[in-house]
Amino acid sequence: MANASAAARGASAAPKPVKSGMTLDLATILGVAGGFVLITSAMILGGSLGSFVDIPAMLIVLGGTFMVTSISYTVREVIRAQSVMMRAIIYRQQQPSDAAMQILGLADVARKQGSTLELQKHLQNLRNQPFLQKAISLIVDGIPPDEVARILEREVHATMNRHMKSAGILRRAGEVAPAMGLIGTLIGLVQMLGRLEDPSTIGPAMAVALLTTFYGAVLANMVFTPLASKLERNADVEAQVNQIYALGTVSIGRQENPRRLEVALNSILPPSERVSYFD
Repeated sequence: MANASAAARGASAAPKPVKSGMTLDLATILGVAGGFVLITSAMILGGSLGSFVDIPAMLIVLGGTFMVTSISYTVREVIRAQSVMMRAIIYRQQQPSDAAMQILGLADVARKQGSTLELQKHLQNLRNQPFLQKAISLIVDGIPPDEVARILEREVHATMNRHMKSAGILRRAGEVAPAMGLIGTLIGLVQMLGRLEDPSTIGPAMAVALLTTFYGAVLANMVFTPLASKLERNADVEAQVNQIYALGTVSIGRQENPRRLEVALNSILPPSERVSYFD
């Protein structure tokens, strides 16, 4: 249970903004880096690391994965997905329980002052939280709560859809990479079988055949698919935070009792993250 006391707060003092600076996801960094370190160590212990580097195999898998993935989407979306991958490592961390405490604090301020206009003084403190800042601005501007609810609901869905599209691109790349590895394997085998009279060509052709499968499996199972799952997880958390902000903002606009809002927020929070603002 996240506990807080409202008794010590002044009548017009808003709660401290939720810390939402860029955060390094150590789990993602440890998982990706650790996995590659283990594989690289096995390569070095088993022989030469250079034997696992093959330019034609890289061109087939990397270039082929990019081109084939762009068939399902647009080139702009595929390029944008490359930058989105970084959001699985560096992103704005907002916990739903912290968001609930913050919106309850704003609701408490509006309730004590008897007007939502009091919240205008605190909009500057929300500049790092564009969704909440926009939601509070709508209420301060006098937009009817029901209309605010519709606007925020559409924005939550639109944001979620954008994140899911980016994750979908990575999942698609995770499906294509092993297939390109298989295509590279077939290319290598054809080259090898077509030049059996020249033993010097068997080694390079076999390297292409095996390394394309290796590259495809590594990219799919250690990069694309895990990052897609992390993006989906982060999108779910962000959607829950925005849902909390939307629910709280509409409650403020309707001038409901903040204690009633606390009950409503706890109904959508997991038991371990439920808040107790007024106790």
